[in-house]
Amino acid sequence: MNADTAELRTERLVLRRPVAEDLDAVHEVHGDPATNRYNPSGPTSLEQSRQLLTDWIAHWERHGFGYWTVLRAEDGAVLGFGGLRHKDLDGEAVLNLYYRFSPRAWGQGYALEVAKAAIEFGRRPGGPPVVALINQTNEPSRRVAERAGLVATDIIEYEGAHSPVYRLPG
Repeated sequence: MNADTAELRTERLVLRRPVAEDLDAVHEVHGDPATNRYNPSGPTSLEQSRQLLTDWIAHWERHGFGYWTVLRAEDGAVLGFGGLRHKDLDGEAVLNLYYRFSPRAWGQGYALEVAKAAIEFGRRPGGPPVVALINQTNEPSRRVAERAGLVATDIIEYEGAHSPVYRLPG
């Protein structure tokens, strides 16, 4: 992994390392019932949002990469969060692909743009595989994973729901 990943740019987005000042945006996105429609644990409280952000920042400090704060390049508005993070999946070391956006950003292709950037970033010979764990009923997120080139390989019980495990083929 390239340790200089504090900020990446895509065609329309700035993907930057999260900072403590992102708490309001983290809570806006993760505390919204609409963004948790397929999440068995439901919306986060402010304290749970704070813990998410703390965990993300700690991952960055340990590994030099992690989930990004996603901003629209043209105006700097925070749209959501996404990227890769180390995860243990039933004893297998993987890079978990994640994306979650504010409803105002839905339907504009931002999740796919982040997913493709994260997959490209995470690809390396001999490195852990990039996977996405998606609730079986979450069709929008499953479509993003598939359009980004991932394929469902099996279904596991994850966070109280049946979830396909999406992986890069080959």
